[in-house]
Amino acid sequence: MDRFWIAIDWLALVLSWVSLAGWAVTFASTLATLYLVAEHWRLRAAGTARESALLAHGLPPDEDLPHVVVQIPTYNEGAMVARALDAAIALDWPRDRLHIQVLDDSTDGSTLFARQEAADRRALGFDVLVIHRTNRTEYKAGALAHAMTLTRHDFFAILDVDYVPQPDFLRKTMTCLLAAPNLAFIQARFDYINRDANDLTRTQAVLLDAHLAIEQGTRCWGGHPLPFNGTCGVWRREAIEAAGGWRGGTLAEDLDLSYRAWRIGRRGSFLMSVPVPGELPETMKAWMTQQQRWTKGFGEVMLRLLWPILGDASLSLADRCRAAIHLGVWWSGIAWGVALPAGVAAVLLASPLRWTLAALLLGQLAVGYVALFLFLRAGNLSLRPGATTFGRFLRDFLFVSRDLFRIGAAIGPAQREVIFRKRSEFVRTPKSAAQTAYAEPVPVPVPAAADLRLPGGSPRS
Repeated sequence: MDRFWIAIDWLALVLSWVSLAGWAVTFASTLATLYLVAEHWRLRAAGTARESALLAHGLPPDEDLPHVVVQIPTYNEGAMVARALDAAIALDWPRDRLHIQVLDDSTDGSTLFARQEAADRRALGFDVLVIHRTNRTEYKAGALAHAMTLTRHDFFAILDVDYVPQPDFLRKTMTCLLAAPNLAFIQARFDYINRDANDLTRTQAVLLDAHLAIEQGTRCWGGHPLPFNGTCGVWRREAIEAAGGWRGGTLAEDLDLSYRAWRIGRRGSFLMSVPVPGELPETMKAWMTQQQRWTKGFGEVMLRLLWPILGDASLSLADRCRAAIHLGVWWSGIAWGVALPAGVAAVLLASPLRWTLAALLLGQLAVGYVALFLFLRAGNLSLRPGATTFGRFLRDFLFVSRDLFRIGAAIGPAQREVIFRKRSEFVRTPKSAAQTAYAEPVPVPVPAAADLRLPGGSPRS
């Protein structure tokens, strides 16, 4: 019997230390979040001024503009192709230099519909091509890579089928790429067609605003690795090829390519002031599908690239630390999932550290929630100043907290698949083809001295 209780004591002690290690990882993630919030406000004025200066460069005359290929990946999304093509042909770019590829991997009747819609636009004088693959080899990455081989042009604008860019999207993104030849890609900011469809879409909008402003914006301004978000951006062919091309070895081909480009010195830039409205999932099932794919894809890239980056002597120590902060945050969800049950079990087994563990649990919950609130509110205030009262935001935050717990449980299988290196299919986020009128976002404030006029005095909008 004594051996039994000795074993229980040892088990309690082991669980205590496992829980403490988990809390250390989650606390490090919390500190990283607070660091980004502080950096955002420190860098914001200078960052938005640089963005304004980049946009103010202007473009050459139309006859000297480069050819741009607009790529629209689609998979069994039916009539949504029509809206995407309408937005593509409305882009303000010389018609003879605008080429549209519908990258269709559909297995249902969507392909026939896409071909008819493409034929209708060709009849209007636009270069629109449907590229249909009979298999989904390497999924979206495979479709993008295959389509690149069918054209000789040097710039590729990637727009998922549910995003509706403004006509000036190419004018603004290409202004920046042509003004800064060292840039591999330009990433525009997501906005939302159906932000107010229900409480779930508001939850996603709050989360994405913080991601785009506090994470993407701050990383761009601070010289951190900047991930491409998979859509609403323009890439140079040369940068894609130099980085090794699109690869389908993970479910996050966008993150994978942007990190490979970053490692060879090719950087991206994020445009806070250029919104592209798209559709948010309107049901919990659709959102879970999206989050499971994003979670697994991020984890796959982290396992594939984090250790090589940390051991890459060609990168500065600061760059390696920045990459570790970004990619390493994936482990915080795993750490929380381990620390909580291990700590509870240790307390129930009367571990000598039980009071320390109980205090850590309550402290991490409190600090974590404060950090989450500050992160989300900072994103809201930065992107939409004055648009959301504190009371309304507090209500939104309560819904966010509830939905994050639900998502946390749903992504567990995806996290386990990453750890055990189990491959899975690229499951597209189900779409509802929201037709809600798009409301212009509140413009991001820029320094008063910023002059957004092009040479000759005419504004480009």
